[in-house]
Amino acid sequence: MAPRVDTKADAQRLFDVLKAGGIAICANTVGYGIFGGSPEAMQKIFDTKQRGGHKRHAMTVDAQGQREIHILDQRRQDMIDCITQDYNLPLGVVAPYRKDHPLMQKVAPELLKASTARGMLGMLVNGGPVHKEVGRLARENLVPVFGSSANLTGTGTKFRYEDIQPEVRAIADIYLDYGLRPFHHYQRSSTGIDFENMRVLRIGSAYELVSDILKRHFGLRLPVDPGREVNASGHLAEFALKEGD
Repeated sequence: MAPRVDTKADAQRLFDVLKAGGIAICANTVGYGIFGGSPEAMQKIFDTKQRGGHKRHAMTVDAQGQREIHILDQRRQDMIDCITQDYNLPLGVVAPYRKDHPLMQKVAPELLKASTARGMLGMLVNGGPVHKEVGRLARENLVPVFGSSANLTGTGTKFRYEDIQPEVRAIADIYLDYGLRPFHHYQRSSTGIDFENMRVLRIGSAYELVSDILKRHFGLRLPVDPGREVNASGHLAEFALKEGD
């Protein structure tokens, strides 16, 4: 039988590997993610996953890091905090970022180019206990960490470690197997919103809850989810960030 989890200790072990430039597979609430702590690690992840040039890496930070780095007015930040803190839901956030933030200053130029577009940077906020702790360690130690779903591109988010393709598992220096992830019933990654332009980039996990929260608390109506039969991945603007942007 598997022992009880120790999220802080597990996060520290993952962070130590990432800080040394390695690759880690982490159990997030919205599926398994793969993370890198160096440009070389992220390039290896990118190549192994066979990602297209329109894809960007997401930065891993905690809620405090998101507030410090993203440039948003109070209303937009309140939306994010309401969803991720008040209702404890995960959310992919894309927004303009502060280039002079100490953590951003540590990002290598080639990694910055692969992770940003049009002056905007994406982050998964409230991705689970380990994700949040790794994000805190990254922010406090000024170690940039980036990641994406642990899968081959186009094959869908993996909600069990054993469902991750062998070639993706093989490049990880460390992994956490926390079993079936909580939002598995959605069979999609996180809901993603561009908060600069207030548009949905991806209909994902807990989308109906996110939609309800934004409507009730902020009077904002999001597009209706057509269902997985119509749009399995949930992407509404997958190619919005093209290579070279």
